[in-house]
Amino acid sequence: MRHHRDDVVRHAIDVLDAYGLADLTMRRLAGELDVRPSALYHHFRDKQSLLAAVADEVLRRGARPLVSTAWDEQVVEICSGLRDALLAYRDGAELVSTVIAFGLGASRPYDDLVAALAPARLGADLAPTAARTLLHLVLGHTLDEQTHLQAGSAGAIGDDPRPRSDFAAGLGLVVDGIRLRASVPGSVGLDQGA
Repeated sequence: MRHHRDDVVRHAIDVLDAYGLADLTMRRLAGELDVRPSALYHHFRDKQSLLAAVADEVLRRGARPLVSTAWDEQVVEICSGLRDALLAYRDGAELVSTVIAFGLGASRPYDDLVAALAPARLGADLAPTAARTLLHLVLGHTLDEQTHLQAGSAGAIGDDPRPRSDFAAGLGLVVDGIRLRASVPGSVGLDQGA
């Protein structure tokens, strides 16, 4: 049976959601599709390119149009939407973090953040840094949430699920800092040290 690339990605997302990132292997996916593992290499040169396609599809499925026009509100919308997209799938944050770290794809959230930050006039040096900082907050916070929930479900920790998330408060703190930096004359492009 021959499968289209999109079918393979859809099945890979199902495997991710059912078994987690560690068990999303070419062999398991081939078994789910009832094909030989070598058949998957017709669509993907290696597992990393498959993961990149899966991450991009997870992000595509979670994308939503921006409602706000103010840059700071758009940043909150992008970050909140990204978090929701990652939480929709088991190990979503780990998957997207891995793909981004390896430079394989999943660049849309970063690009969207850089575009949203443009009206803040942070400059060519600070806008990318602000976008990466926001992205790291979302990825790290969501990874922590997913790991805690999965560890609790597996009985690895005795903690109950957390009653509520402090993601919005943390995001607000970071956006406030960006807003403050954007409002200080002459601060654009200042190097604050390593």
